[in-house]
Amino acid sequence: MKHAVTLIPGDGIGPEITRATREVIEAAGVEIEWHEHEAGSHALEQYGTQVPEHVLNCIRTDKVCLKGPVTTPIGTGFTSANVILRKTLDLYACLRPARSLPGVKSRFEDVDLVVVRENTEGLYSGIEHEVVPGVVESLKIVTERASTRIAEFAFEHARKTGRSQVTAVHKANIMKLTDGLSLRCARAVAARYPEIKYTEQIIDAACMKLVIDPHQYEVLVMENLYGDIVSDLCAGLVGGLGVVPGANLGTDYAVFEAVHGSAPDIAGKNLANPTALILSAVMMLRHIGEDKAAERIETAVRRVLEKGDHTTPDLGGHATTTEMTEAIITELGTGNNRR
Repeated sequence: MKHAVTLIPGDGIGPEITRATREVIEAAGVEIEWHEHEAGSHALEQYGTQVPEHVLNCIRTDKVCLKGPVTTPIGTGFTSANVILRKTLDLYACLRPARSLPGVKSRFEDVDLVVVRENTEGLYSGIEHEVVPGVVESLKIVTERASTRIAEFAFEHARKTGRSQVTAVHKANIMKLTDGLSLRCARAVAARYPEIKYTEQIIDAACMKLVIDPHQYEVLVMENLYGDIVSDLCAGLVGGLGVVPGANLGTDYAVFEAVHGSAPDIAGKNLANPTALILSAVMMLRHIGEDKAAERIETAVRRVLEKGDHTTPDLGGHATTTEMTEAIITELGTGNNRR
């Protein structure tokens, strides 16, 4: 079966790691018709927006998108590509697994947790205005609908993946109305899943406990801004943003992406680590029903990381992007990893 997938190469190292990911997927025997489009800084120059309407329409048609990193303007009036995609396509759930990988140095071993981030509202939405010169205001919007469905997503994900605990992360002790509403919705949803343990944790305490012992958590669900921060923190527990995948999921559409930056300082130098985007593609393949290929690719990546002789400089190795990609493809065709 041939799948139609929208491809956004992105900025900086994006084209290099998306090319590597396509090669790995092809080597695994998955047939994909890629519909490639520009988004990010190049699109902004040409169309005046980071995500042109024809790109959105392509994702609407294909239902699935694989996206490389894009450069987000800092302190300017332009909305980021990520925010446009999430809001326009109602990609309400950001799924960020953090799992220890062999051969990747980190402070902990056997970490296996998931951050579920509400993607469409909260402080991160960027609803801001200037009250008077020198005074700006940012609005935090929380709704019962969004709070309920992200809690439902977290519990359904826990059930589907065999996890036994969901933790709602909040600041309801201070933001009693906004986070209080979110927490009440999580409690109501938790009551429908008696087989899954439900706990609550104030955001600052959760961050402290994560860096002390991340093994006490399985699925963490939280509002937008908290999720943006905590998911990066959890990536740091397993080796950094270069080795963790990400997905933005809605009822109708799904965008899978590397969550690290576009790294313009090494763009075009064939030094970029493709691991994060390849593992995001693994999530994508499972989403479209290519489970066997996804398992084979993930196993190949883990073997290359474990051996350590074909890894990029950020992982302590000396390999180029091309060499690491070729090593992963070689592993796809060896031993028990053969199809």
